[in-house]
Amino acid sequence: MKTIARSIALAFLVLAIGYYLWHGLTYVPSDVFDDSMLAWVGPQMALPIIAITVVPIVFAFTGDGILQAFTGHNSAEFRDGLLGIGTVKSFHQTGLTVNDQPQIRIEFGVEGVDGKIFDAQAKMIVPLTELALLQPGVVLPVRYRPDRPDKVEVDRSGDMSAAQQAMNESMLRKGFTTRAKLDIAERGSTAQAVVQTLSVPGEIRNGHSKIELGLVVTRPDGTTFATRVEKFLPPASVGQVQVGRIISVHYLPENEQEVVVALQVNA
Repeated sequence: MKTIARSIALAFLVLAIGYYLWHGLTYVPSDVFDDSMLAWVGPQMALPIIAITVVPIVFAFTGDGILQAFTGHNSAEFRDGLLGIGTVKSFHQTGLTVNDQPQIRIEFGVEGVDGKIFDAQAKMIVPLTELALLQPGVVLPVRYRPDRPDKVEVDRSGDMSAAQQAMNESMLRKGFTTRAKLDIAERGSTAQAVVQTLSVPGEIRNGHSKIELGLVVTRPDGTTFATRVEKFLPPASVGQVQVGRIISVHYLPENEQEVVVALQVNA
């Protein structure tokens, strides 16, 4: 879509200027009183003026992240791209704003569907009210093309199940979870638990620390049971499991000792 729009705009510019030059060079005065300046000054100037005005507008509004901001969808180039997990490394404003909302260039570390890690960047319009939420370490689903991994777009499909699946596969590859635990998270009962104890054995895996939690889980009928859980967490998420915190968990009623902790990725 972006390429087509820009091609049409450039073609219009070339045709408009071409017509203007052709008119001026081939103009023949109708009589001796006809000013030769009319070859260049007149209605024929309208097309080049319009073209010179339109082309920058088209290029601006088809820039990276801008069209997506207006449509709410990924560009055609990335709409069917592979879904990866992007971790924000850094970001800065480009200087361009749309309706007073800044365009941001984001540097990502992306984990592809094959588990390979690569650096990429994306541009997007970020509302001022959400700008404070964009911090290094924030994890976002992104769309990418294997033939051009240096550029990505933040996924705008709204398909949360696909994003969760991509996150699950990433956690499996890193050894942070198992298929059995993912099954519990998918079909188990949802409950709340209070963190009674927290210990850190010292094991680190892919930048995540292993923690051991002592939990008291409240069943749907109000009764409780105690259990222990081991989990690998990034440093930014440890604050979510401090002693006394209430967290969400999943478990199977027939096996209450196998409890899966559910935490927000970007809390």
